[in-house]
Amino acid sequence: MEQGVENVLVARDLKKTFKLSRKQKKLEKNPTGLKVAVDGLSFSARRGEIYGLLGPNGAGKTTTLRMLATLIKPDEGDAEINGYSVLKQPDGARAQIGFLTSELKPDEFFTPNYMFDFFSALHGVDERTREERKADLFKRFGLDEVAETKIAELSTGMKQKTSIAISLVHDPEFIIFDEPTNGLDVLTAKAVTDFLLELKARGKTILLSTHIFSLVEKICDRVGVIIDGKMALEGEVKELVKEKNLEEVFFDLYAERKGEK
Repeated sequence: MEQGVENVLVARDLKKTFKLSRKQKKLEKNPTGLKVAVDGLSFSARRGEIYGLLGPNGAGKTTTLRMLATLIKPDEGDAEINGYSVLKQPDGARAQIGFLTSELKPDEFFTPNYMFDFFSALHGVDERTREERKADLFKRFGLDEVAETKIAELSTGMKQKTSIAISLVHDPEFIIFDEPTNGLDVLTAKAVTDFLLELKARGKTILLSTHIFSLVEKICDRVGVIIDGKMALEGEVKELVKEKNLEEVFFDLYAERKGEK
């Protein structure tokens, strides 16, 4: 760690193996029936930075995020969030985290207002603080007008904004966003990326998984490239794109790793 720099996230030697179904074994031509999704992954994220995770489908990004969010346990290794081990102190680690992923959707039967109050209660947020945060987030994302509309009736963009607001009810120090702009129109996507930069300016630490190279170049301080569950490249974004753009860097690395060069 650099002097004066605090790591909010420290992941060490994370490993996760899944047992494949009979159909998956056949599709992936894997006779062992075991797939190593994450293979000894180590990295850290500093306070007040946006760290980007890049990698092709199946590289292990989502599995990594799920381990960090305490949704699944690593088979080996551990990670600490603000000093809390995801293995030994999952409740403490979870209290530090805001997690947004397309895999976890708010119940569409309820309204944004109800869901915000519900998750605030789960996190033990007092009523006064809850109402202050709700007013701020709902105004920022234009949710005031649809606060009492069932989520099922909202547009894709409004559903995403609702999910973001809900993930931040407890004002977490460490925020995990899995493809936060996926499927959004350009205006909504810009509102989301502007908000990420504001969170960074407030000292929050953001782990961002995305396939959009330009987004990483625009807002991320550092990036880690995952290929086959391993960290293939890591560094400051501004250093990696001095001679080539990030997309070229990625595909050159991917071809090299796959033996195409």
